[in-house]
Amino acid sequence: MSSNQSLSNLDLSVLWHPCTQMKDHETFPIIPIKKGQGIWLEDFDGNRYLDAISSWWVNLFGHANPAINAALKDQLDTLEHVIFAGFTHESAVKLAEKLVEITPEGLNRCFYADNGSSAVEVALKMSFHYWRNLGQIQKTQFITLENSYHGETLGALAVGNVSLYKETYAPLLMDVITVPGPDCYHRESGESWSDYSTRRFTLMEQALQQHSDTVCAVIIEPLVQCAGNMRMYDPVYLKLLRAACDKYHVHLIADEIAVGFGRTGTLFACEQGAISPDFMCLSKGLTGGYLPLSAVMTTDQIYQAFYADYQSMSAFLHSHSYTGNALACRAALATIDIFQQHNIIRKNKSLADSMAKAAIRFHDHPNVSEVRQTGMILAIELVKNKRTREPYPWQERRGLKVYQYALSKGVLLRPLGNVIYFMPPYIVTEEELLLIAEVAWQGIQHAVKD
Repeated sequence: MSSNQSLSNLDLSVLWHPCTQMKDHETFPIIPIKKGQGIWLEDFDGNRYLDAISSWWVNLFGHANPAINAALKDQLDTLEHVIFAGFTHESAVKLAEKLVEITPEGLNRCFYADNGSSAVEVALKMSFHYWRNLGQIQKTQFITLENSYHGETLGALAVGNVSLYKETYAPLLMDVITVPGPDCYHRESGESWSDYSTRRFTLMEQALQQHSDTVCAVIIEPLVQCAGNMRMYDPVYLKLLRAACDKYHVHLIADEIAVGFGRTGTLFACEQGAISPDFMCLSKGLTGGYLPLSAVMTTDQIYQAFYADYQSMSAFLHSHSYTGNALACRAALATIDIFQQHNIIRKNKSLADSMAKAAIRFHDHPNVSEVRQTGMILAIELVKNKRTREPYPWQERRGLKVYQYALSKGVLLRPLGNVIYFMPPYIVTEEELLLIAEVAWQGIQHAVKD
């Protein structure tokens, strides 16, 4: 019978884990999970962990969710997968219809891929190829924001700006235009999020004015730069950017992979700016945390630029073996059904209020420079000096100490550097939010004591 120790030893003899310095596991054991139920995970020794980060932001309605389980069991008895070139199936068609219905107006075409990075690759290539099909072959560049993250395949990595992920591979990446961002952590004392984001937009306007002739698209993470330490900005930036992209004839790509499906308080973050992008990339919560799937939503205008006789050689030749996987599509349909049948967005407003109340005391902590929140995402930034906002040296790994302490108390918190964040499944209770906050508080006390 497996135990934590036996399975961990076997794991370390054959596996290589993502975003991990494997040598760390010489002193900090990897945790084998036997099962998940609701918001809780359980290991082989019977220890339980509250999944406060939704297993890397994907799990929306809990592990082993009965409704999603039932949908998958039904689909499994009918069709698990079929080639998606020249063939189709009911779950893929129904999901595309549903995504057209719930995404912002004008996004009437759905292109499936396997994961978030792949969705970004699709959007980048599709934008470039659109302009090429129109004869504008000079359009080969992309504009991105500083501190942005869009995935780790080479195209997605190129349009990101977090050096931790990008710096090593820089010689392999295409050049992009990087614009200083609207990250409101850097606003002046007394300046509102809206005023700061508006002020910072002038830098984007300048870049568009200077480079629009050669730029295919601007790519952004609406409202929250999640992997970039959960930095946040005001929806006014989205409204200004949409207008400017129209003015300068440049596409707008909204990477809603992490912020879509209710994370920011609306079903999609773009709704808060009352905008429709030219491309919207979706993944993570799309299947409720069950199976890999992504979708790129785009417009009929872009679709029509590829629609021609075969001899034109204008088709979009991008494919994945598991495109439109039937099981993944069915899980996504079940996930969207939960949103619609249980009015999740309305319920999340109450949960977000409870999360804010649970974190009130962090505002006055001597080593917390800011507590920020957008919907169901709350971030706590640890610093060495609250007044000057001097950060702790990254080599001290203060956030890791919070992570280790929290695990010892039965809560899964996986900080981004020295930023502790709460991003729980939407089935979390007020009592569980209080537990998350208490463990985070004690973990921070532990991490900053020396």
